[in-house]
Amino acid sequence: MSEETLVIEHLNKVFAAPAGDVIALSNIQLKVKKGELITIIGPSGCGKSTLLKIVAGLDTGYSGTVLLNGKQIDGPSIEKGFIFQEPRLFPWLTVEHNIAANLSLKNPEVRKKVDELIELVRLKGFEKSYPRELSGGMAQRVSIARALLRNPDVLLLDEPFGALDAFTRSHLQEVLLDIWQSNKTTMLFVTHDLDEAVFLGERVVIMNPRPGHIRNILPIDLPFPRKRSSTSFQELRRLVLSEFEKVEEPAIDVGAGI
Repeated sequence: MSEETLVIEHLNKVFAAPAGDVIALSNIQLKVKKGELITIIGPSGCGKSTLLKIVAGLDTGYSGTVLLNGKQIDGPSIEKGFIFQEPRLFPWLTVEHNIAANLSLKNPEVRKKVDELIELVRLKGFEKSYPRELSGGMAQRVSIARALLRNPDVLLLDEPFGALDAFTRSHLQEVLLDIWQSNKTTMLFVTHDLDEAVFLGERVVIMNPRPGHIRNILPIDLPFPRKRSSTSFQELRRLVLSEFEKVEEPAIDVGAGI
């Protein structure tokens, strides 16, 4: 687990604006080990989503070094999977065809992998269903399966459960951990929810705005499965929360609904 999949050094991102340039990210330094699950949390406007887009290769207008498996990221590729807050499924395709996307289910290898992923994301029995027949949580599981089909080296998740109710969100957090523990895919997970960050992450990256930078990186030394009601979880939650008491902008959901 010592091999580093992702290395970010001296990353800076500036957006040009009529009133003057806006520094979105300033001197970001982060190294992610192979198979590690990192959660990223911070107030609105701190550059969390911008950071993910840069790692995904969707934004190449930056300075600094962003390496995936030792190679500079210069655009999108199958090595990087991206999960948005909205599922973004094809409404005219069934679950299994949405997962396969541009790959043919007539290919035995693709068929086998799709079937395995349907089982993994707990959608057995819904293979022939269309997006309109799915709940929001089920649709998001289809998105995750579609990204995993390409065996990405890193899976990037931009508040994927943010629009879901508390019960569904909690359930999908468990599903994601099952997927991660089965595949050991390296993951960067952006969230506004403090409980979610502590529950999922092996490390929590805490960001501050104006300009966006990393305030601290806290290890979450808790075994899986984790219990939110445990004393050790609550202690780590308070530790992470204490970092936000130093930030003037209180734009964070502390997860009281979960």
